[in-house]
Amino acid sequence: MDRNRSHVKGLKSAWDETTFPFGGLCTTHEGRPLLVTYDLARLRKSMSPADLGRRAPDMWRYAELLPAGDNPISLGEVMTPVLPCPRLGKRLGLNNLYIKDESRLPTGSFKSRGMAVAITMASGLGVQHVALPSAGNAGGAAAAYAARAGLACTVFLPADTPLVNVRECAQLGARVYLVNGLIHDCGAIVRAGAERLGWFDLSTMHEPYRLEGKKTMGLELAEQFGWTLPDVILYPTGGGTGLIGMWKAFSELRELGWLRSPKLPRMIACQAAGCAPLVAAFAAGDRHGIAPQHPHTVASGLRVPQGIGDFMVLDAVRASGGMALATEDEELLAWAREAGALEGLSICPETGACLAVLKTLVKEDRIHPDEKVVVFNTAAAQKYVEAMDVDLPRIDPSNVPWSEIS
Repeated sequence: MDRNRSHVKGLKSAWDETTFPFGGLCTTHEGRPLLVTYDLARLRKSMSPADLGRRAPDMWRYAELLPAGDNPISLGEVMTPVLPCPRLGKRLGLNNLYIKDESRLPTGSFKSRGMAVAITMASGLGVQHVALPSAGNAGGAAAAYAARAGLACTVFLPADTPLVNVRECAQLGARVYLVNGLIHDCGAIVRAGAERLGWFDLSTMHEPYRLEGKKTMGLELAEQFGWTLPDVILYPTGGGTGLIGMWKAFSELRELGWLRSPKLPRMIACQAAGCAPLVAAFAAGDRHGIAPQHPHTVASGLRVPQGIGDFMVLDAVRASGGMALATEDEELLAWAREAGALEGLSICPETGACLAVLKTLVKEDRIHPDEKVVVFNTAAAQKYVEAMDVDLPRIDPSNVPWSEIS
């Protein structure tokens, strides 16, 4: 496939650094993820950050640091804004709070980034049919980009997946199945089907290219802050691809010499108390997630009891001097509503978990008021209608209770 500007060098195992050539269909090594590697020394000689200024403001401006070449499957993946949030910051006790709003992407969530690259690579390598398990937004993004590429797509969703996500997948032409179980049960069906039916498994971290698309969140953030990075990043963490991808991006930028400071952010992995395998592992000093017995949370994107990249999330969090923390559903929902009311942003429940965790960290003086803090809003609130339920008063137009209206 066309790699005109890409500086891909090869692939390596994230587990034991075994290397593999780039160019064929790849899944995992010893059941663990593969990473794309780049010839950064060559890129450092041929390109500088100033070169980006002449390019379109989309994620494909970073073609040299992507595997997908110059002919991407695209739905218009714009650079998402980093918005200062002074009122929300004041409520939390912070002077420099920003939200990077991923809800502006084509399918309403950060999943657009990963699927754009994964589907581009799959299509270019001859795949005709992709399948994946999803807690919601990944399924919709896969359906959209598969349709754009002319590929068949099959999505397996837990039966209690938010209704908008379910209908989105079907509306975009995917074959959709609801599974009486959790996302890892859906994943087991996908893996069995890959052997029996020959579809390509697009599960999180089961192929190396979704991660590269998610990496562009970190590349964008660095560019938007003038090639500096914030002090702290809070990220809603289910499978963890976004956090892993950003950490990979920061490492590559540092090796390129593009960052104005070598200091990297403290990465905070935020989970829901009902499904917090990484939080449990972080507290116990383990390198792998500790799966909960009965995972549950209204924030469906956080309901991931096990992930094959769990050690990569925990490694990144620890290397950054960060941590993994969780909050209750009541708190994350309250903070998602509070942020929306204060700043006019469409905040998803998963990001509500970040805000609840942030409040705790500020209160405990683990984040200082003048530090530059970025929270990622990974999806639009409108995709979670069940979580937006509210009891509203009704009035009769013939008898308006003006004394009660303010």
